[in-house]
Amino acid sequence: MDLFSNQVMIALVKELDAGALRQRVLANNIANVNTPDFKKSTVEFDSLLKQALDREPVEMITTDPRHFGVKPSLAELKPEVLLNKATTMRTDGNNVDIDEEMANLAANSMQYQAVAKELSERYSGLSYVISGGRR
Repeated sequence: MDLFSNQVMIALVKELDAGALRQRVLANNIANVNTPDFKKSTVEFDSLLKQALDREPVEMITTDPRHFGVKPSLAELKPEVLLNKATTMRTDGNNVDIDEEMANLAANSMQYQAVAKELSERYSGLSYVISGGRR
C-alpha cells in the first residue's frame, strides 16, 4: 500500500488544485466586473469528486484471497471551468455580481485553508511515524 497515494490523500491534493483554479477564475471574474459583455466562469469540481468517489469498484476475478478489487482512480479527475452565458446582470451584457464573487472568494479561501491544513496534518503524522516518533 502506498502511503502517499491513497484515495484520501489524492482527493485532498485534487481539492487543492481545484481551489487554486477556482481562485484564479474568481479573480478573473472580479477583474472584469466592469467589462461590457463579459460572462463569468465557475469551476465545477465537487460534483465530479462525489461521482468519482461514489462509483462502484470494478468487479474482478481474484485467484488469491490477498487480492483486492480495483478502486476507481482519482488520478484522472480534473476540475472543469464552465462559462455562464445564460444570465445578464446589467444592460451592458456583463453577468458578474461583485458581492457574489467576493463571497465565493472568501468561501474558497476558507475551504482551501481547511484542506491544506488537513493534508499538512496527514503528512506530519506520516513523518512522525517514519521518524520513529523522534522529531
